[in-house]
Amino acid sequence: MTDPWPIGFGDVVRARTRIASFLTPTPLRAYPVLDREVGGGIQVFVKHENFQPTGAFKVRNGLAFLTAQDPAVRSRGVVAATRGNHGLGVAYAGALLRVPVTVCVPLGNNPEKNEMVQALGAELVEEGVDYDASVTVAERLVRERGALLAHSTNDREIIAGAATMTLELLEQAHGLDALVLGVGGGSQAVGALVVARALAPALRVYAVQASGASAIHDAWHAGAPRQVTVADTFADGLATRNTYALTFPALREGLSGFVKVTDAALADALRLLLRSTHSLVEGAGAAGLAGLLALREELRGQRVGIVLSGANIDRSTLQRVLTGAL
Repeated sequence: MTDPWPIGFGDVVRARTRIASFLTPTPLRAYPVLDREVGGGIQVFVKHENFQPTGAFKVRNGLAFLTAQDPAVRSRGVVAATRGNHGLGVAYAGALLRVPVTVCVPLGNNPEKNEMVQALGAELVEEGVDYDASVTVAERLVRERGALLAHSTNDREIIAGAATMTLELLEQAHGLDALVLGVGGGSQAVGALVVARALAPALRVYAVQASGASAIHDAWHAGAPRQVTVADTFADGLATRNTYALTFPALREGLSGFVKVTDAALADALRLLLRSTHSLVEGAGAAGLAGLLALREELRGQRVGIVLSGANIDRSTLQRVLTGAL
């Protein structure tokens, strides 16, 4: 039988050692108002990856990826495809390590994320209708330039970087019963599963995806990879159309459950987080809470961790969320 696990716990430890000098631990906090609103006797523990220097957990991934590369390989330059946060993570790492970075985004991408990428000194290429189309653009540029591809999901060092978040979380909170994590490509959830297998085998990991971009959710329930033609959600960090070779087998093997939520539920969760934690998140950053609310009966009376995975919502989208237009 093929091993479904793309990395081992040792890879996570090595990734953390490499990135430790660049990042400080993010807070893990509890909020009584949030516990009351979630209800069911659930204690919610909130991991604030929205406090990272790029506003998202994916800075871990970018740093883990680039610090693992030989300097001669890095000097050829790196290309990444993104809806924003992965590209920001790679651009941030490139700025620190003096590596030229090109970031490919789809047309109509979050303008504020685009601005942040460029401010970090990366070249921005706007092409394609969505994230998956931008991956094709990135692959073309890698061939043309002889550069290195930093795939947001299908890379072992990327997944190891994402896993450092759960390693840190479990050092901050003991006795958690479950984690509920958003899935775009799955690096965050697979990283959590790898760490849980090593440190907390009883910890259950649940995944959540937007119903308008539910390829991985639907494939998980069907038991086989699949692709959809459209990813339609305001939560751009969840807007993928495919399953991915390095993450899907581990998700199938390790997840305790997988739910999908509407954009309206994501907007409700975003507003609740803003009110109860006074902390800004983007749509994907609210996915953990939206999923927890969907799983409330199953998780009744338990200690549950969620991750505010990113804060990079643009002003016009935030305004639509706050006014109830979404």
